[in-house]
Amino acid sequence: MPEVFVSRQPLVNRQSKIIATRLTLHLPAGATTRDAVGALEALAEDWPKGEKLVFVNCGKTPCDADFVAWQAPENATLEVQAAALAGPEAPALVEALRAAQPSLCLVFDAQAKEALMTRIPFRFIAFDAQRYSAAQLKVLATQTQPYGIGVATNVFDAAGFQACLDAGVNAAASWFFKRPTQAPAKALNPAQAQIIRVLNLVRKNAEVRDIEAALKQDVALSYKLLRYINSAGFGLSCEIQSFRHAVTILGYDKLHKWLSLLLATASKDPMAPALMHTALTRARLMELLGHGLVDRQEYDNLFITGAFSMLDALLGVTMEKALESMSLPEAISDALLDRGGIYGPFLDLARVSEGEDGAAIAEQAGMLGLSAEQFNRAQMQALAFAETMEL
Repeated sequence: MPEVFVSRQPLVNRQSKIIATRLTLHLPAGATTRDAVGALEALAEDWPKGEKLVFVNCGKTPCDADFVAWQAPENATLEVQAAALAGPEAPALVEALRAAQPSLCLVFDAQAKEALMTRIPFRFIAFDAQRYSAAQLKVLATQTQPYGIGVATNVFDAAGFQACLDAGVNAAASWFFKRPTQAPAKALNPAQAQIIRVLNLVRKNAEVRDIEAALKQDVALSYKLLRYINSAGFGLSCEIQSFRHAVTILGYDKLHKWLSLLLATASKDPMAPALMHTALTRARLMELLGHGLVDRQEYDNLFITGAFSMLDALLGVTMEKALESMSLPEAISDALLDRGGIYGPFLDLARVSEGEDGAAIAEQAGMLGLSAEQFNRAQMQALAFAETMEL
């Protein structure tokens, strides 16, 4: 069976929150949509089961009747190109869609009028932001409003995102928020500095009373820490009542892993929720990818590397500034600063999974000896984890 790798994009709404995930299946030469269905069926047990929608497309391969044969989960939405509903294969596709009645997103193109005339119900209409000017997009979003909720794709920066919202679309699928819009600050803010102080105390195995004293200087920090530890993503069988209890149950190494997540919550960036979701997904993805490839004691460090890989964007400083006061293992710093060391290849794979280059994903996964199914399953599990951990 051909190796079909999956990449992902978040769908970000007007409130700067990730409301859905857009999955692209990259079919290698000679593969068909039946192979795409096989790849999706292999993910059934790990499919994200939260309330957020999951948009699914086959990249450059059009949706056809064979792809519609996939027994899509309730939260899945299939992307259908308008051209596919107007070409020679259209009758078979229309028949399959009417029989299966999946949630659909119409990918708007020159044949959109013909596609809409099929009277197949569409929940969403997707517009390529690179194909239309802001004025054109506004007209199209208004004209198609009765047929489906407008969303945008291929949005590359914050200005483009805002232009799409101004044109009337409701959300955009993009990673634009990973690119800073302001010059890096010269120093961390007080809340960020306090979290780093606590992290360093835990890393150095300081006395519990000293760490508790540092935590008590920020009540919100203590509250967030306990919420994280008691979340479904942590999987504990009992509720942690205090920091001292957490140390007893978890130990310092595990606690450092979860404290690392709190550093991101100190961000003042309006895109912080989306950035945090991305950091959580990367963290869990890297941890899962490391299973069987590195020693067990390295798993937590892989998680921390992924969680910290967004610090420059989250904290509004350079990565060098973010790390200079932190007592991190050299392998983590090497990955974050130079993309080297033992964790570098895992971080590279996590990053390319957020792109649209299927060949790059396959190459990077191959370097680690990972199959498409192993990688895709880990990615779905990481998405589900991020959903459970959102504060």
